[in-house]
Amino acid sequence: MGFMELEFKGACREVGRSAVLIDEKIMLDYGVSPGENIQYPVNGSRPVAVFVSHAHIDHSGAVPNLMDLEPDVFMTPPTFDLAQMLAKDTLRIAEKEDEIAAYDSIDLTKFVHQTKLVDTGVNFHTHGYDAQFLDAGHIPGAAAIHLRDREEKSLFYTGDINTADTRLVSGAVEFPDSEVLITESTYFGDEHLPRREVEKQFVDSVRDTLDIGGSVIVPAFAIGRTQEILMLLDAHGIRAYVDGMGVQAYKIMSKHPEYIRNPTHLKRAFDNAIMVHGHKRDSIKLESSVIVTTAGMLNGGPALYYINKLYKDPKSKIILTGYQVEGTNGRMAMDTGNIENNGAIQHLKPKVEQYDFSAHSGDRELKEMVKDFCDRGTESVFTMHGDDCEGFADWVKEEIGVKAIAPQLGERFSI
Repeated sequence: MGFMELEFKGACREVGRSAVLIDEKIMLDYGVSPGENIQYPVNGSRPVAVFVSHAHIDHSGAVPNLMDLEPDVFMTPPTFDLAQMLAKDTLRIAEKEDEIAAYDSIDLTKFVHQTKLVDTGVNFHTHGYDAQFLDAGHIPGAAAIHLRDREEKSLFYTGDINTADTRLVSGAVEFPDSEVLITESTYFGDEHLPRREVEKQFVDSVRDTLDIGGSVIVPAFAIGRTQEILMLLDAHGIRAYVDGMGVQAYKIMSKHPEYIRNPTHLKRAFDNAIMVHGHKRDSIKLESSVIVTTAGMLNGGPALYYINKLYKDPKSKIILTGYQVEGTNGRMAMDTGNIENNGAIQHLKPKVEQYDFSAHSGDRELKEMVKDFCDRGTESVFTMHGDDCEGFADWVKEEIGVKAIAPQLGERFSI
């Protein structure tokens, strides 16, 4: 019986820069950690193939960086379109701010050329492995990855996974048997409120602000969150402005309706919203308005333009809708009530609220999923992509009695 070699190159006991190398050949995700100093996966790699679970940049953002190796790159069709959108945007920002990006437009052209599109549920073969993408929930096109080597040793990598339905996508349901499980741990120890309750509190909060003549800025991730929030507002008859890359992401998603839970409602939500183009921002009346805009963690994007207009208005609100990574403006706004906006520190008079519209499984779903795998023969569990990966690994050992490890950055294992 041969061994499977695993090397963890990022997202170890942290959220960001996911990258796991299998047998020094197959790279599962290759992302960056955004923020002031962008962090990349560690230790040079020479993979022959790269699998991308989904388009968020902490999973896809450094893939163009590997193009000099000309690896075969595999992803689902929506992931490809969305990852390309983000990669182009990264280059555009680097040019604008006169910074050096980790790749250039030639790498990007190669990335397009090297990528093979595979839908979820399709079996394919590459470099001695049988492989399959399986729906992961999370965002449109997101997939977990199942690999089996020549000796029938099998591995399941969750990427970012959500087993619960959201308005935008259906939850993950299909999990094949696997000897090795590599799971994300983002919300281990954190139970999500039921989605319905979160939605009600959010809508009530928005209405309260509009009723007193305040405006609501809803910073939202371009991929997934922007679309879900617009669908929610539309379902409650609240017409919103939408600004930023979420509009482009929507146009991409609408080309892949089979990856969307309710494409008709998604279209209606955007048809009813008022799309704002950069040069028209000044003409918006910010009175009793809702603006859904990027960036989700307030690091750049039009959100800062709107905050600059409203940061002295105590009637208004800034409603954060997602995870705020340590060191981002969004986390600073929550912790201190201040943000950095174009080099200036602004003290926010609007109320800052956060609602847990997570696109990840919560504590209960994560534990249920791992238990289900172990009941079906999983022998080794690796926990990554979270603030308490060690706690999750300990839980698996104690509660399920299966070998579980929270790898450290750069650690290697033979299984």
